[in-house]
Amino acid sequence: MKVGIIGGAGYTGGELLRILIHHPAVEIVFVNSKSQAGKPVYSTHTDLLGDTDLLFSDDLHTDIDVAFLCSGHGESKKFLEANPSFKGIKIVDLSTDYRDQSEGFVYGLAELQREKIKSAQHIANPGCFATSIELALLPLAEAGILTDDIHISAVTGSTGAGQSLSATSHFSWRNNNISIYKAFTHQHLQEIGMVVNTLQSDFDQSFNFIPYRGNFTRGIMANVYTSFDGTLEDAKKLYKKYYETHPFTHISDKPVDVKQVVNTNKCLISLEVHNGNLLISSIIDNLTKGASGQAVQNMNLMFGLDEKTGLGLKSVGF
Repeated sequence: MKVGIIGGAGYTGGELLRILIHHPAVEIVFVNSKSQAGKPVYSTHTDLLGDTDLLFSDDLHTDIDVAFLCSGHGESKKFLEANPSFKGIKIVDLSTDYRDQSEGFVYGLAELQREKIKSAQHIANPGCFATSIELALLPLAEAGILTDDIHISAVTGSTGAGQSLSATSHFSWRNNNISIYKAFTHQHLQEIGMVVNTLQSDFDQSFNFIPYRGNFTRGIMANVYTSFDGTLEDAKKLYKKYYETHPFTHISDKPVDVKQVVNTNKCLISLEVHNGNLLISSIIDNLTKGASGQAVQNMNLMFGLDEKTGLGLKSVGF
């Protein structure tokens, strides 16, 4: 498969490159970046020195099989309006622009709609917080047993804010620090609600979402709780049955921690029942399962490959 990457100088573009240069069925035709054109890819993504001699380019080619759009939110629509010829090829968009499934885009959460992804021309890759939270809720929504408000406390690493410098991503501010942002108003709430209603159309309770900025670089832990009329064993049975055919989501019998998933495309989930509430802890790497790894998973499905191809990634462990 011939691949083009639009916006390859950022975090998600770099993560895509790390995965795709080792993907057995991929040839990277170009990596587009207006700001870095003409420079080696490893001049920005310095860990790729020795892995690739690709250069960033400001040229665009349509003689490819799939394009990954990795530019900022709002930029994908502008890109496709300015380059309509790209609409004729397969696209995986990593921005928020088409997550409402407008203009023929399919929401790319394989654990929700794998078959739709297989036949899709254009994919809207889910958001990172959204992925973690949706995977925590899918089994309950499919069973139709969400009956009360959903409470979410979730923390993300600094790479979730993108590569551009800001006061809240600066090391001196972020290190040894933690803060809340966009409480109850985070942009991923819209897609989370859309996904839950896809499986349980009558759910109309509130999502009470408190996101935190963590003082680490990558990973997300989402702790989600809601009313549950059942035992812990009931919950484990429900979750294990839902995810038994999905290779990247696993139910742990022990508490989970972020290091278990960093640098992998996994989601690990642990469950607890307390006084009529089910607590679901869901962990992912925001740059892999929450972004570029999930994008490659979607590409694999679109082209009829095993969805695990090129994604046998190892966690850091320590």
